[in-house]
This record gives sequence, structure tokens and C-alpha cells, in this order.
Amino acid sequence: MEYILGIFELSAINLVAVLGLSILTGFTGLFSFGHAGFMAIGAYLSAILTKNFHLPFVVGILAAGLAAGLVSLLLGRLTLKLKGDYFCIATMGFGEAVRLVFSNWTYVNGARGMASIPKYDDLSLAIPFVTALVAVVVSWNLVNSRQGRNMVAVREEELAAQMAGIDVLRSKMTALVVSAILAGIAGALMANFIGFIAPKTFNMTKSTELTIIVIFGGLGSISGSVVGAFILTALPEVFRAFSDWRLVFYGLAVIVIMVGRPQGLLGGMELTPSGFRKSMAARRARAEFARLKAEGGGAA
Repeated sequence: MEYILGIFELSAINLVAVLGLSILTGFTGLFSFGHAGFMAIGAYLSAILTKNFHLPFVVGILAAGLAAGLVSLLLGRLTLKLKGDYFCIATMGFGEAVRLVFSNWTYVNGARGMASIPKYDDLSLAIPFVTALVAVVVSWNLVNSRQGRNMVAVREEELAAQMAGIDVLRSKMTALVVSAILAGIAGALMANFIGFIAPKTFNMTKSTELTIIVIFGGLGSISGSVVGAFILTALPEVFRAFSDWRLVFYGLAVIVIMVGRPQGLLGGMELTPSGFRKSMAARRARAEFARLKAEGGGAA
């Protein structure tokens, strides 16, 4: 039972980071492969505050989110004017730079990592789940606000959004800062959940894993991020009995979903009554458009 609870806790921690990346990638259209860097900043800061200064977990979590958000402001000013792949490459470089900084910082034991980080006790066991719930509510309200609609407009057509009076740079910056804050909080949760962190924990593989979860769950869907985070966090544990082959099965499962449903499990759809109504209306509109197109082609 404790093992299963641990998987759910890790899923909740991953969900916090995935929700942030979903806002940036799924709703704003900016692909980032450096979010492990924000997680590293949050994890190390929380570890230092709770281990070296004996501060409460909540202080470490809040400080981690704030620090990651401030760093993202600087990163955004330097990179958000870049287009397409250039932004992706810049964030990749940022993530690797952060990892190398911690690898060479003797105060945090460099590449050997930090051990004996205070873990959650029975009273604070609910922190990952409460934080994930808050992150879902915040993300939902953001994407359904005017600012969220601006982000979607930027994703669909940046030039048209700019012509419509939307501050494109502000929308991108908001998405980046919110996603960085959530990633920093997730890093803090991970540090105090595992009790040990090392720079290699936050390499590009971790950033890629978060991006895969977002795409797997479905771009532009909060519900998809929730489902994807829990499935893809638990899947490697389900296949753990196969030892060396478990990651192969994990990869095959992702490929099957991507081939069978390229938009992801819940791409553009939410598991709410209003979400179902919008999905059905969009489906009827596509069917009507296909019918009219076929009739027009037949008449020609």
C-alpha cells in the first residue's frame, strides 16, 4: 500500500510540472526542453532551506516557486523574441547550464548530490496532492480567462493575434513565468519526497519526459495533462517486473497512442460537461463541413 501511495505522490508531483509546461506548450505553442532546469532550481533551493536552515516545507516550496519565476523573467527577456526551434534550443541550453552549475557547486556537493533532505512526515503527506489540486485550479482559471484566450490566439496565429491588439510578448511571458513557478514547486516537492537530489536527476531526459506527457495527454487540455501525468508516471512501475524491458514497453505504449491518436488522449477536450458539449459541437461542425465539401465536389 505504501508503494502504491508513493506512485500516486510522484504522479502528483509530475502533474504540477506538467501543468506548467502544458500552459506554455499546449496553450501558448512554445516548446521548451529546459523545464528540468526550473525544477532543479526549486529542488536545490528547497533542499537548502529545509536541510541547512531547518525551515518548514511550505517555506521551501514557496521560495522554490518564486526563485524559478524570477529566473524565468530573465530568461524570457532574452529568449521570447526568438521564433520556433530557436526558442526550443535556447531553453535546452538553459536547462543544461543550470545542471552544470549545480554539478560544480561545492556547497551542494556538486555532482554527488544532496542527501539526507528532510522528507514529508505523516502530517505533511498530503502536501503533493493539495499542491497538485491547487495547480489544477490555477491552471484551469488561467486558461479560461482573457489572458488564457490570448495565449491560445498567440498559439494559433501570432501575427493575427498581434493585429487584433493582443500583447504577444506579455502573453508569452505570462505563460513562461507561470510554467516556471509550477516547475520550481514540483522540484521542491520532489526533493523533499525522495530525500536525495543530484544534478543528473534534472538532465534533458527529464525535460523530454515532461514534454512527452503533455503531448501524450493532449495539447490544449488540462484534463489531458492530468490523465497523462498519472498514466505515464505509473506505467514504468507497472512494467518494473520486466526489468530491462520496462522502458521499451513504455516507449511502445507512447508510440501506439501517438500513431493511433496524434492529438493525444484528450487533445483540445476537457473532462467536464461544458468540455463535452464543446467537443460534440466541434465534431458536428467538422462533419457538416466535410459533408458540404463532398457535395460541392460532387456538384463540380
